[in-house]
Amino acid sequence: MKVIRTELPGCVVIEPAVHGDARGFFYESFNQQRFRDAGFDFAFVQSNVSRSARGVLRGLHYQWPNPQGKLVSVLEGEVYDVAVDIRVGSPTFGRWAAAILSAENKRHFWVPEGFAHGFVVLSEYATFTYQCTALYDRASDAAIRWNDAALAIDWPIAEPSLSDKDMKAPFLADVPHDRLPTYP
Repeated sequence: MKVIRTELPGCVVIEPAVHGDARGFFYESFNQQRFRDAGFDFAFVQSNVSRSARGVLRGLHYQWPNPQGKLVSVLEGEVYDVAVDIRVGSPTFGRWAAAILSAENKRHFWVPEGFAHGFVVLSEYATFTYQCTALYDRASDAAIRWNDAALAIDWPIAEPSLSDKDMKAPFLADVPHDRLPTYP
């Protein structure tokens, strides 16, 4: 397993060791001891899978006051995946990191608690998986606008397909600080 640090402390790309031959491949998508040895101690309580078509953008989502950390990856297709630090008082508040995740590269992206998360599908379809550190909590469910100019995320698409919730999400500056995570 290879851990690739991003410019956001705690937010990392993980490349699993892949063992393959003419029959196919095998890799561990999660091994608690290997992750602990790399400095990450996760306890996952919920696993989710979504499938989306090309151009679908999901995000930028987060939960507060019941935050979720997410280990995300792609089982089919390719996505541009983004994490945004929205922790009030963080030295990297409002900054983002991105990774291309695909069935081909088998990369995982760790999105820590206190970060907003989103992705856009680059392939015809993508099957996306999330391992979460907290259960989904409808009362804590929140979002910020995907195209917030203050964040200046370099999305590889100008006009994505969005849910009603994501179209109407507020800009980060318009979210009251008591509805955002705090640092640390």
